[in-house]
Amino acid sequence: MKKYLLIFFLPLVACEPGGSNTVSEASQPAPDTAAAAVVSADDFIARANAELAEDNAAYMATAWVRATYLNEDTALLASQSAQKYAAWHSRTVDESLQYEGTEMSGPTARALKLLKLGTSKPAPADEAGRRELAEITTLLDGMYGKGKYCPDDGRECMSGSQLEELISSSRDYDENLDYWLGWREVGAPMRQPYQRFVELANEGAAELGYADLGEMWRSNYDMTPEAFEAEATRLWSQVKPLYDELHCYVRAKLGDYYGEDKVPQNGPIPAHLLGNMWAQSWDRIYDIVEPYPDAVALDVSKTIVERNMSPQDMVRFAEGFYVSMGLEPLPDTFWERSQFSKPRDREVQCHASAWGMDGGNDLRIKMCIKQTYDELKVIYHELGHNYYQRAYKDQAPLFRDGAHDGFHEAIGDTIVLAMTPRYLNDVGLIDSVEPGEESVINDQMIRALRGIAMLPWARLVDEWRWGVFSGEISPDNYNRAWWDLRQRYQGVAPAVARSEADFDPGAKYHIPANVPYSRYFLAAILQYQFLQALCDEAGFDGPLHECTFYGSKAAGARLNAMLMAGQSQPWQDTLEKLTGTRQMDGAAVIEYFQPLMAWLKVQNAGRQCGW
Repeated sequence: MKKYLLIFFLPLVACEPGGSNTVSEASQPAPDTAAAAVVSADDFIARANAELAEDNAAYMATAWVRATYLNEDTALLASQSAQKYAAWHSRTVDESLQYEGTEMSGPTARALKLLKLGTSKPAPADEAGRRELAEITTLLDGMYGKGKYCPDDGRECMSGSQLEELISSSRDYDENLDYWLGWREVGAPMRQPYQRFVELANEGAAELGYADLGEMWRSNYDMTPEAFEAEATRLWSQVKPLYDELHCYVRAKLGDYYGEDKVPQNGPIPAHLLGNMWAQSWDRIYDIVEPYPDAVALDVSKTIVERNMSPQDMVRFAEGFYVSMGLEPLPDTFWERSQFSKPRDREVQCHASAWGMDGGNDLRIKMCIKQTYDELKVIYHELGHNYYQRAYKDQAPLFRDGAHDGFHEAIGDTIVLAMTPRYLNDVGLIDSVEPGEESVINDQMIRALRGIAMLPWARLVDEWRWGVFSGEISPDNYNRAWWDLRQRYQGVAPAVARSEADFDPGAKYHIPANVPYSRYFLAAILQYQFLQALCDEAGFDGPLHECTFYGSKAAGARLNAMLMAGQSQPWQDTLEKLTGTRQMDGAAVIEYFQPLMAWLKVQNAGRQCGW
C-alpha cells in the first residue's frame, strides 16, 4: 500500500509488523529468585539491554528475509524467530516483576516499563502457547502477503497491489465493486485464526497484568489507558469539523458523477467509490472532485516519467531534503541492501517500510517503487523513519524507539508537508510557477483527500480492536461491529450486504499483521505541530501551508535534537523540546487548511451534510 498510513512501525523495523525491541532467546537460563534478588534493578536492565543488542541482528535478518522472500521456508524461520523473542520477552518480564516497588534510578524505572510493553503481541508464558501464537501470526501475515483474487470468469488472478491500482484508476461503478469484493475474499479465511490469535494474545497480556491486549496498547503513551482514550477523543473533536465539510463536498461530487441513486445525498458514501481499497484516503478520485480543473497544475509525476527516473533516483531526491537540513547522507549499505523494486522471480511484501537492522547503522527501505509523485512522497515519508532510527542509535536498546509510536510516523509526514511548490521548483521537479488562489485550493484539496480523509479511519481501526480484545465485540459480531464503526466515523458503507461469513477487517494489512494503528491518527495531528515549530525555527513568515524548511540547518538541528532522545523520556518532554508545548493539539491542522475550510463552507451551503 502507499505508505502514508502505512506502515506501521516495528521498533527497529519501522512500518513492519511486530513489537518494540526484537531479540532472539537469550542462551542463559533464567536465574532463580534467590540469585536474581542480589542483582540490582540497574544491573538487570543493563543485562536486558546487552541481550537486546547482541541478539537483535539475527531476528532482524530473519524478518528481512521473510519480507523479501515469501515462501514456506522463510515462514518457518520467521515463526521460530518470533517464538524465541516471545520466550525471551516472557521470561525477562517475569524476572523484572521482582523489582516493582524497589528503589531504582529514573531511567531504569522507565526501561522496566518499556520492557513490559515491548511487544504488540504478548505470548503466553507456556511454550505451547508461544509456539501457537507465533505460528498463527506468521500464517496471517502470509495469508495477506500472498493473497490474490481469482475471478470465476477466466481472468487471471490479481494480487493486492494490482487490485489497489485498478480500483484507484477505474471509474466504473460495477468494475470497482468487483475489485473491492474480490480482495475481501482474502479476509474471510482469516476469521478463525484471528479469533484464536486474540485469545492467545489476551492470555499473554493478562500474564503481564493487563485486562486485555487493548488495555496494554493504550498503556504505552505515558498516561493511563483511560486518559489516552480521552485524549484521542479530544483530538478527533478538534479536526472533525474539517472532515465533515470534506465528506459533504466529496459525496456531492460523487453523486453528480455516478448519480444520486448510487450515491444518496443523505447517507454514507459507498466504500468502493473513493479510489482506495479501504476508503482510507481519497486522493485518487481527485479528477472527480477537483475544485478548479483549469488552474495551473503541479505535475511532478510527468517530470519523473519524462526523466525516466529510477527508484534510486527518486530516493536520492528524498535524501537530499534531509541532507539540506544538515543531516548526514544515508550509508552506502542503504543503497546496497534496500529493496527498491519488485523482484521478478519471487513473492515479496511490497508494503512500504523502513528498517533499522542493527539499531541504526544498517538502514534500509523495502518498497516496490513506481514512477509517480505519490510514490515519491512515500519515499520521503519512509526516510523519516530511517533518520529517526539513526538519530537515537546511541540510546540504550530499550530506548531505541519514537517518543511514542505517532512520533515515528509524523517525522516523514512533516517533510512531505514541506514539499511545497516553492520547494519542488527549487529542486527542479516542476517548472517555475506562482500558485494563485485556485491552485492553492487545488493543492489543499489533494492533501486533505489524503491526510484529512484518513483521520476517522485511523481512529476506528484500533477502536474496533479494543472492542475485540476486551470482548465487547464478540467473534460472531466482528463484521457488523466493523461496519458500524466505519459508518459512524467515516460515513462510508458497503454497497452490498456483508455478513459474518465475511471478515472484512482482515482485508487491511494492519489487522492480520497486528500493527497498532493509533500511531497514524496521532501522527496526522503531530505532523502539523512539527511543521509549525520547524517553520518558526527556520524563520518563515507567512501562511503555514506555504512553509518549507528545506535548506534550514537551524530547523534540522532542532529536529535532530528531538529525534536523538528516542523513547528515553516521556513523550511530553520530547514534544516540548521541539514545539514548546507538552500537549498534542489539532489547532495547527485547522490553521494549515484554513483556505480550504473556508472554500468548502461556501461550496456546501444549502447541502444536507452528515449521514
